[in-house]
Amino acid sequence: MLAAMTKSGWRITDQRRMLAQIFTDNAGYLSPKDVYDQMSMKYPSVSFDTVYRNLRMLSEMGVLEQFYFMDGGLKFKGSCVDHHHHHLICVNCEKTLTFEYCPMEQQMELPGRYKILNHRFEVYGICEECQEIAT
Repeated sequence: MLAAMTKSGWRITDQRRMLAQIFTDNAGYLSPKDVYDQMSMKYPSVSFDTVYRNLRMLSEMGVLEQFYFMDGGLKFKGSCVDHHHHHLICVNCEKTLTFEYCPMEQQMELPGRYKILNHRFEVYGICEECQEIAT
């Protein structure tokens, strides 16, 4: 994450180092408020807007993946940049599994001369563990 920040011309501050560390230490999804709460413990003057803006910019760089959970709102997670995959997301516990199938590999007839730059494919459901708990 720090390398991507540097490559994009960002100055690496202590706050940005901490932001990167938060995602290194957490394998799951974090809401902007989760990140803000952790940041504000060490940096009480940091604003929510600054944290949110940095999260969005990191997402645009491809360093963070963003997901919109039906009940939990927008959340972020460190990106897997080593291979292409998509996600199965449990709406109950937010556990995420990756899978290799990509619908974009299928033949598509797009209108005009549309050029695709990027895409995401997410499938929401209930994981095996949550199904067992419910029965």
